[in-house]
Amino acid sequence: MSQSHARHLSATAHLTTFDTTTDSTSRTTPDYASNQQRIAHLLSQLNKVVLDKPQVVKLALSCVLAGGHLLLQDLPGMGKTTLAQGLAQLLGLSFSRVQFTNDMLPADILGMSIYDQSKLSFEFRPGPIFTQLLLADEINRSSPKTQSALLEAMEERQVTQDGQTYTLPKPFFVIATQNPLQQAGVYPLPESQLDRFLMCLSLGYPSPAAERALLQGQDRRALLNSLAAVLDTEAVLLAIEGVEQVFVADVVLDYLQRLVAKTRSSQDYHGLSPRGVLSLKRAAQAYAYVSGHSETTPEDIQAVFAAVTDHRLGQRFIPAHIISGQAPQTMAERIMAAVPVIV
Repeated sequence: MSQSHARHLSATAHLTTFDTTTDSTSRTTPDYASNQQRIAHLLSQLNKVVLDKPQVVKLALSCVLAGGHLLLQDLPGMGKTTLAQGLAQLLGLSFSRVQFTNDMLPADILGMSIYDQSKLSFEFRPGPIFTQLLLADEINRSSPKTQSALLEAMEERQVTQDGQTYTLPKPFFVIATQNPLQQAGVYPLPESQLDRFLMCLSLGYPSPAAERALLQGQDRRALLNSLAAVLDTEAVLLAIEGVEQVFVADVVLDYLQRLVAKTRSSQDYHGLSPRGVLSLKRAAQAYAYVSGHSETTPEDIQAVFAAVTDHRLGQRFIPAHIISGQAPQTMAERIMAAVPVIV
């Protein structure tokens, strides 16, 4: 792989801490190495809370810095909520958690108009979705009508109520968790909603060593409360811009397109859509950025391919009790095995 574009990120692509008392011309930007130290520190802090899952943690951070939404599929009690709360805390973002139930209405999430007697008019009261990071806990326990209330917010970053459009804060992310489809009281997410999630991840059971550390260590809630923000809103927004600057060579795009073509050549898959293709490229750039690189490689595409594509190809939830190395290959893994890397 050519290194001619290595270390080519511009100053605007670097994470920056702003002095809000000065204008844009006086902002200072740390060097790229310092920037990556903050990312590495964030990962190390999060791995202290979510034990034995460094790859899932890295993919989750990559998803957020790619500007995407994240779906976590697993059995209850696997640490999905802990991962989401830890990300919000370390990223320095405002956070809301909504527990989805089968009697929840769209207004419980979006907000509603309340009549103000003193003003003789209706006033909009924002719902919990007006935050920077929304945890939609057990999203598939709510009805399809309530699930669909998130579609506009996830795609357009805005909410429309009573003919009025309200812009959501920037950045805005949804991290949703869902229980296995085999469990009672769940409504499967339709394909249109699954496609809104950049990545779909599963934590699975911890290793025996990690489980022993959980038994002997500090309570996870106490650890979450002790986490200090590593980034802030401005830094996250600049990191999202930085992801766009990560170089993707033509040979890497060739490999990506061969993978995509493979998804469209079989009747077993719902071929990847153009939006899915763009999501794959963006996720690979974000993974390279989190890894401290300024150029995307085929290995970056391979690292994110399953997380980005399996839920788009029709791969449903894999029971957590078989996610331990013995699970059969997913659709994405079979596709990668069939498409050689040529650089």
